[in-house]
Amino acid sequence: MHFDATFFVGLAFLVFVGVLFYFKVPGMLTKGLDDRAERIRNELEEVRRLREEAQALLASYERKQHEAAEEAKQIVQHAREEAEREVRLAAERLEAAMVRREQTAMEKIAVAEAQAEKEVRETAVAIAIAAATEVVAKHVAGSRADALIDEATSNLRRHLN
Repeated sequence: MHFDATFFVGLAFLVFVGVLFYFKVPGMLTKGLDDRAERIRNELEEVRRLREEAQALLASYERKQHEAAEEAKQIVQHAREEAEREVRLAAERLEAAMVRREQTAMEKIAVAEAQAEKEVRETAVAIAIAAATEVVAKHVAGSRADALIDEATSNLRRHLN
């Protein structure tokens, strides 16, 4: 029998496979692959758990964002209402101030009119007295003139006031 190189390669291969089985290499390979598969499974589970946490956190932040947006809308609405109320109050205060100033002005005008009327009356009385005195002095003489002047003056003052 003649053994060629193929036979020796085949025999070496069988010995090699036998040594592998003797030292339980296939079991170690299987165990290594099983361990790796378990690690991958654990990592996938961890990834799934982290994804769920991230989704829950995202939902929480979206809820908070929505609540903050609603609160901001309420704050803006409240600020608008407050501004409108302040505008109304300012307009009412301005209107009241204008009414008070108008009343004050009317009172000042009334006082000025009364003062002017009084001054005109006093001037008219003084002119009338002077004119009456002059007329009586020209036409009446003596003690009778003085009595007439006094009587006319008192009557004139009573009628003009």
